[in-house]
Formats: sequence, C-alpha cells, structure tokens
Amino acid sequence: MTFEENLAKLEGIVAEMEGGKLSLDDMMKNFEAGKKLVAACTQELESIRQKIEKVVAGTAEPPQVEPMDIV
Repeated sequence: MTFEENLAKLEGIVAEMEGGKLSLDDMMKNFEAGKKLVAACTQELESIRQKIEKVVAGTAEPPQVEPMDIV
C-alpha cells in the first residue's frame, strides 16, 4: 500500500476508535492494526527523508534563496 493509503486507513481507524462504539476487543484489534500502519508510514517517511538527503548532498552548490517580489 502507498503512504497515502496507509494514512487514510489509519485516519479511519482513529475515527472509529474515537466514536466510542467499539467493544474492548475491537478497540484492541484496531490499536494493533493502527500500530502497524504507523510503523509503515514512519518507514516510508524515513525512506523519503534519506532520498532527499542524497539529492541535497549530491548538489555541488548550496541552494540559493532569492527574495520574492510582493505586490
């Protein structure tokens, strides 16, 4: 699943848990599923962070910031 799919599923689980209509057993199942989704999202974000660092490190010059014209 993609990061966005995992995040959407996690948001759904959180909303369901916050609804207060789940049994304790279902809350536990959702908690376990949510924990796995958080781990998957965290891993994906870490992977992207590392890719960004490689791209930035590969540039010969530091990025240049230019002032914006605000009209």
